[in-house]
Amino acid sequence: MDNSQQQEIKIELTPDVAKGIYSNLAVITHGANEFFIDFITMAPNMPGAKVQSRIIMSPENAKNLLGALMENVKKYESTFGPIMPKRPVSNGNGGNGEIPNPFIMGGKA
Repeated sequence: MDNSQQQEIKIELTPDVAKGIYSNLAVITHGANEFFIDFITMAPNMPGAKVQSRIIMSPENAKNLLGALMENVKKYESTFGPIMPKRPVSNGNGGNGEIPNPFIMGGKA
């Protein structure tokens, strides 16, 4: 088989998986050989949250995902405009008023 030819991959999407799972929080951890991404749904006034899905991938695939997300966000913003925080900033605790980024521990939006 000629290596220059691109092989087509048939991807199956079952109706159950096609429904998707909503997530408004992701926790990312890693070891030497893999990245773990836990997708979580948090609800207001609820003391706990449940992991809805866990994805485990190699460092190389995690970096490829990062690149693909960055490229798709750029395409989205060129079509629909910049993605801006949609919730008000509360500065009641003496902080600088930034919105916490739920996808990065200690991160800012």
